Amino acid sequence: MSEQANPTQRLSEAGVSIWLDDLSRERLSTGNLAELIETRNVVGVTTNPTIFAGALSGGDAYAGALAELAGTDVEAAVEQITTDDVRAAADVLRGVYDRSGTVDGRVSIEVDPRLARDTEATIAVAKRLWTTVDRPNVMIKIPATVEGLPAITAALAEGISVNVTLIFSIERYRAVMDAFLAGLEAARENGHDLAPIGSVASFFVSRVDSEVDKRLDAVGSDDALALRGQAAIANARLAFAAYEEVFASERWSALAAAGAHPQRPLWASTGVKNPEYRDTMYVDELVVDGVVNTMPQKTLDAFADHGIVLADTVTGTSGTAAATVAAIEAHGISMDEVTQLLEDEGVVKFEKSWDELLATTQAGLDAAGS
Repeated sequence: MSEQANPTQRLSEAGVSIWLDDLSRERLSTGNLAELIETRNVVGVTTNPTIFAGALSGGDAYAGALAELAGTDVEAAVEQITTDDVRAAADVLRGVYDRSGTVDGRVSIEVDPRLARDTEATIAVAKRLWTTVDRPNVMIKIPATVEGLPAITAALAEGISVNVTLIFSIERYRAVMDAFLAGLEAARENGHDLAPIGSVASFFVSRVDSEVDKRLDAVGSDDALALRGQAAIANARLAFAAYEEVFASERWSALAAAGAHPQRPLWASTGVKNPEYRDTMYVDELVVDGVVNTMPQKTLDAFADHGIVLADTVTGTSGTAAATVAAIEAHGISMDEVTQLLEDEGVVKFEKSWDELLATTQAGLDAAGS
């Protein structure tokens, strides 16, 4: 690792792919995304309904598009605006995609979150988005709900690259990896080249601490309070141990021999929500070769300024992580209950953001058409 390198370069050299958890037309039109690729080692982009709702509600970057779409059905308008942005971002990142051998340079777009409990509708929309964006370096985001799992397999079987989102529990993550392997096996049977089919498993981090800390505060003992801020990193480290196990299997080896790339763990929700905690902790403490860390701008800026990359902070930590989780559960806090609650809340939050996106877009269409 380069001694004189800046923190994002050191993180990249440690094998962590830095993705930006944000996208807007302003970032594209000003060249900001291209600049972050050059100066902050950004090699991918993730989006979600909340990000697009924020982009549409701020500034006038979408005024021209809304004027052109005046009179259009709002859902069709939202799909056109978001797929246009994702296509443009994919073009900006195409060089990264090519240089990385199709591994990085990826841009994610999410299926309508209102379909999170509807397998067949999710498959249909994933296929439509893939065709509409029409870029090899796009990924379609599908939530890791029980109903989402067969949709993940079906999309991959069609050669569609997938970002699996809203993963909180180790058990569900294992089911996601199984869905990925099944999807690639089907893709191979369908005659697809496995090499360009990309996938990441977005394992959410900070929200776990927010919920567990609330419960530890309610317990209130010194032992309980001493565990605050430890659940999320322990949970993510256990996820990585599960990843290592699955991707050391003979089942995976057969797919790798056919040219497949592994489904990388992606650390999501890495913005620190508690101001008492170090603002780069969900990056510093999850450094390991072969993962993605997608960061909001604030976290990326903080890490670029004072992030720490000393060594791998994940490999070999599963024993300590399991002990941390056991200590938390000894206080009557069920991690299964916490992670299911967070999944349910995550689906609802994205549904609300989607409603906000529709409302903001409708207001813009009405204003443009008046």
